[in-house]
Amino acid sequence: MLDVITFGEILLRMSPPAHLRLLQADVFEINVGGSEMNVASSLSQFGLKTGIVTRLPDNLLGKKTLATLKKFGVETNYVIEGGARLGTYYLEHGTSIRSSHVIYDRECSALSELKTGIVDWDSIFDNAKIFHWSGITPAISKSAAEVCLEALKAAKKKGITISADLNYRSKLWNYGKEPSEVMPELLSYCDIILGDIDTACKLLDIPAISPDYFDELTLRQAYQTMFEKLPSLEIMATTLRMRESASYHRISGVLSSRSDINFAEIYHINPIVDRVGSGDAFMAGLLYGYVNFGSDYQRIIDFSTASCALKHTIQGDISLMQKDEIYHVMNGQVNGSISR
Repeated sequence: MLDVITFGEILLRMSPPAHLRLLQADVFEINVGGSEMNVASSLSQFGLKTGIVTRLPDNLLGKKTLATLKKFGVETNYVIEGGARLGTYYLEHGTSIRSSHVIYDRECSALSELKTGIVDWDSIFDNAKIFHWSGITPAISKSAAEVCLEALKAAKKKGITISADLNYRSKLWNYGKEPSEVMPELLSYCDIILGDIDTACKLLDIPAISPDYFDELTLRQAYQTMFEKLPSLEIMATTLRMRESASYHRISGVLSSRSDINFAEIYHINPIVDRVGSGDAFMAGLLYGYVNFGSDYQRIIDFSTASCALKHTIQGDISLMQKDEIYHVMNGQVNGSISR
């Protein structure tokens, strides 16, 4: 029995070393990652049993990706072989006042060509407690969106908990559908959602709400709108990111249930090593807390935010933090002293 099964595309990330610009790069550092894989990998580090449904080509890059999944303890029995290529993206790391930049190269990737009727979702969900997906998957192709809906219907029928990270990527929605045409139905199945309210309004095609996240009264009203729009929703959380520069962010978080709102403390991250995957680390913390902390929502948001903050200190897409290290940060051990 898996605690969490995720569904999504895995990518190769190409990054110039030492904060070079893409125009300067003669070599690239390569990382394997992807939002749903990052979540599964982090949860595995925390001690949960995880797996992923994805599609990989039968070539050396596909084999490299499988080896990475196994290295991080993610079950690969539900990985489908097929397709011609593994999607990639190029990341130029920003620093100081220069922003980061992403170029996607994932058209006709293996997962984008996955069709309904191929994945045996009923069998998979017999062996899982939580199903996690993100807004990236329905953005990459019409068929991927259809498979995502197929999965959600099967998960809801089985009565398992469904979580989603909104993960809006404007550069990916280019197959003729607007997010507001696709996402409302998909999100209607969710029990847990990670994402900011502005983005949620855009995806749900409702009037824009831009609350002050540090004003509890207006925030309660904003979250109430989400709960009214999404009857299955149990909790919604948001990463709070205050950017001083590309190298220095202040990180916090907020979690709303139907009855209460809980805030995490603010962490000062300076310098940032790599912020990619920090939202996935937050999502992993949210699901770990949901499984282990019950209705102690304060502890859930504290764990999620500490997990997110620590990811900024790790190179690559995947967070490599153990849960004890996160507990240390939650308990105020943030001075970087040597553990002897």
